[in-house]
Amino acid sequence: MRRSALFSWLQAAPLALVLAVFLLVPMAMLVIVSFFDYDSYSLIPDFVLTNYRESFSSAVTWRTFGKTLWFAGLTWVITFGIGFWVAYYLAFVVRGDMPRMVLFVLCTVPFWTSNLIRMIAWVPFLGRNGLMNSALIGMGAINKPLEFLLFSDFAVVLAFVHLYTLFMVVPVFNTMLRIDRRLLEAARDAGAGFWQTLWCVILPLTKPGIGIGSIFVVVLVMGDFATVRLMSGGQSASVGLMISNQIGLMQYPAAAANAVGLLAMVLLLMAAILRAIDIRREL
Repeated sequence: MRRSALFSWLQAAPLALVLAVFLLVPMAMLVIVSFFDYDSYSLIPDFVLTNYRESFSSAVTWRTFGKTLWFAGLTWVITFGIGFWVAYYLAFVVRGDMPRMVLFVLCTVPFWTSNLIRMIAWVPFLGRNGLMNSALIGMGAINKPLEFLLFSDFAVVLAFVHLYTLFMVVPVFNTMLRIDRRLLEAARDAGAGFWQTLWCVILPLTKPGIGIGSIFVVVLVMGDFATVRLMSGGQSASVGLMISNQIGLMQYPAAAANAVGLLAMVLLLMAAILRAIDIRREL
């Protein structure tokens, strides 16, 4: 038994080493630096609470955290609505493995390009003189261009949905493919309609995939700063963008303190998701 236990530890050692070097050590350094002092030119190794006190006593910081949560929540709602039905169509409506895989690959085609390129592609479409406003004016639907389409919260959420919907589709689709079709037949034989079958059979069995997709979407949105910077035109803020600006100003301890706060918030959200949905069946 000792030899078996030693062999198990040796098998787990490479992964544990990778996690320690690339996850635990950077997180520990982040926490340590967050207590440093600094001036305009250099870091000052110390143990002060100034960075946390200045950050979290500011109403601007709390509003920024709230804005980030709002972006994450709204993006999750929309990506879940789109991702669930796309996955349902691919898993239950499309017949045959080949057509299903072809359509799934087509869903991934936009993701073969850079995120930045896909965001920039929205600018000529949503701009004041862009394709959307020109089409609406041409149809007589509006009299003047819509200003909220670009450089606004609408544009930020639209870009988030475009960038991260696939991260919801893939785990939900994978979970739906594993559902035993005999369960659906049994539900229909018992007199259940479409919505009752969806609510009582498909949705409960799809929860692990929904949980994994939710973690992907929430974590990616919470840490994103490039999308907010580009699509809001400086009109909106997020914690990631605030940290990026502080790094640009060489305020590394303040940025580390905000990063620790963001990490704590993301971990709390992940814990809530894992508590609500058991994803162990998918892992």
